[in-house]
Order: sequence, then structure tokens, then C-alpha cells
Amino acid sequence: MPIETKPITINLGPQHPSTHGVFRLRVTLDGEQVIDVEPVFGYMHRGSEKLAEQRSYTQIVTLTDRLDWVSSMSNNLAYVRSVEKLAGIEVPIRAQYIRVISAELQRIASHLVATGFFLQELGVFGTTLMYCFRERERILDLFEMLCGARMTLSYMRPGGVTQDAPDVFWKGLDRFVNDMPGYADELESMINDNEVVLARTKGIGIIEKDRAIDSSVTGPILRATGVKWDLRKSDPYEVYSDMDFDVPVGSTGDTYDRYLVRIKEVRESLKIIKECVKRIEPGLVRTETNYFVRPPVGEVYSSIEGPKGELGFYLVSNGDIAPYRCKIRSPSFINLTVLKEILTGGKFADLIVVFGSFDVVMGEVDR
Repeated sequence: MPIETKPITINLGPQHPSTHGVFRLRVTLDGEQVIDVEPVFGYMHRGSEKLAEQRSYTQIVTLTDRLDWVSSMSNNLAYVRSVEKLAGIEVPIRAQYIRVISAELQRIASHLVATGFFLQELGVFGTTLMYCFRERERILDLFEMLCGARMTLSYMRPGGVTQDAPDVFWKGLDRFVNDMPGYADELESMINDNEVVLARTKGIGIIEKDRAIDSSVTGPILRATGVKWDLRKSDPYEVYSDMDFDVPVGSTGDTYDRYLVRIKEVRESLKIIKECVKRIEPGLVRTETNYFVRPPVGEVYSSIEGPKGELGFYLVSNGDIAPYRCKIRSPSFINLTVLKEILTGGKFADLIVVFGSFDVVMGEVDR
């Protein structure tokens, strides 16, 4: 005789390193079946956009570091490009190469964090995460050589970067790009054909191509559905138009594809870095500008392909030293909009893994 059960609603979280008390899922369960999901966030809101309206255009760079705190270089780049577009500031070619190298190193570091913690959600306690963090530490060492900081970097400025890369940076970078392909092989050997990983990720958390497009999802989550959309190719900026690299895509848009796209992007980023090193030439690393930049009255939106997707800044100038309005288009926030649809109807055990594959950082969600 079947036992009559009633749905139960629970508050779940935090269950991911980026959700330390500032994100929860209100989940309604019928046994192990998820019948409703309500993402609840907003507790971390720091008012970065409103704070930006009280700071000079240069001072805002430090605020961008704290958005996606594992992708500070990318945040810096997206913001300063918006200021440059608004103020009509040209960037020296050497600075553009250094920016691209920095952004691609940041992409690798971000994807390593995503991969390591994603495996944690599967119950792989420590091993893969420590392998990923081992290589990420080498990237943070390179960032420290560039600007003296490891996470909140503030390296870029309107017009270029704060300072040129020292000789020790280029030597360390050369060692890293030569070593990293072997480490990527090592990660894939542990993950790609692991029967537990395959059983828990293949066909789980599928996002259809049309749904992803309609929801404005971007980055690896979109490309995992088979959509070959990457701003570095579709709307090139800096020196990306001169780079020879591929845009990895998935086929089914499931949890496994989201992992696989990221690890493939690590290899493509290494190709970009190597090409930049070959092409870069001596020169200026920053266009001299007034510390208190005063763009003409107007508005602008500029975006880049960040590690998690399209990261854009919309700025409005009234001719003052601070923007009249600042609005951030953060990929973590937009990508979360499909979470309810793909979790509903699945199993409770899969919920944690699917959410982990989204690679969100709440700093840019509750900005």
C-alpha cells in the first residue's frame, strides 16, 4: 500500500563557497523530488553601483575588484574600457597586450576555482580542489609580480595599466604556460571518464539552447548548450581580433558540458597568452590622463567576455569627476535566472551539483 506523503518546504544553504550565508534556496520537496525552487538573495548588497556615483572614475577601480572576487582583473578591464569609451581615451598597444594576458590568466584562475569546487559538490573532498588551487596560486604569484596584490588587484586604469610588467613576470609566465597544459591533462584524467562524475552530471541540469538565449544567459553556461557566442570573437576588443583561438561549445547543455567547456577554455586561454607574448613590443603602458577624468556629457555601455559571461558597465556622465549613474551587467546574476526552471522536477541530490556547475559569485549578484 503506498504511503501518503505531503510536500515539505525547506531552506537550503549555504551549500557552495560563494554562498556563505548570502544565498539560500527555498526548496519544496515531495520525497526526493524537487517540485518548486525559489532562489533567495540580496543579503550581501553593498551598494557598489551607488558608491561608484560618489567616487572619481579612477577610484571606482577598487570597487570592481570586490564584485566577482575571483576575477578582479576581468572586472577591472570591463570597467576601464567603459570609461575609455565614454571619455575617448586611447590605450597604447603594449598596454592592450598586457591587459589581454592578465584577463586570460584571470579566466584560467576562475575556471580552476569553478572546477575544483564543482567536484567538491560531488563529494570529492579535497583532491581535485587542491590540484586546482595549486595552479591558481601560481597565477596569483604572477599577479603579485604585476601589481603587488593577489586578489583585489586594481591593476588597470583608464588609459592602460598602472605599471609595466617586470622581467620576473615574463619568466614566471613562460614557466606557467609551459607547465599548465600538463596540469590540465592531469585534471581531465581524473574527471572526464570518472564513472561517478559521469553518472552525476551527464543528462543532469540540462539547459535548452533556446531557453538559454531567451534568458540572456552568457559565458560557459550558454556555450555548453552549443551556442558559439563569445564577445572576444563576436565583438572583439583590445587585441583579440589578432588572436587565433577557438570557442569551445558543448552539445547538450548539461552539467558535464558546463565543466568540459571551462576546461577547454583553459587551453584556449593559454594559446592566447602565448600569442600575446610573441607579439608584444616595447612601448608605453598608459596614456597620460588627468587623475580626475571628466568625460563629456553622455552615456555608454561597454562589455567584455568575462570568465562567467558578459560583464558590462553602463555609465552616464554629466561632466563631473564621478559618474551620474553606474549600472553593472553581471553574468552571475543573469545566469541565475534559469536556476528555478532546470532544478524543478529533478532530484534533491542533483540540486547541489547543478547549482555548483553555475559558478556564481555573490559579490556581483548582490552588487
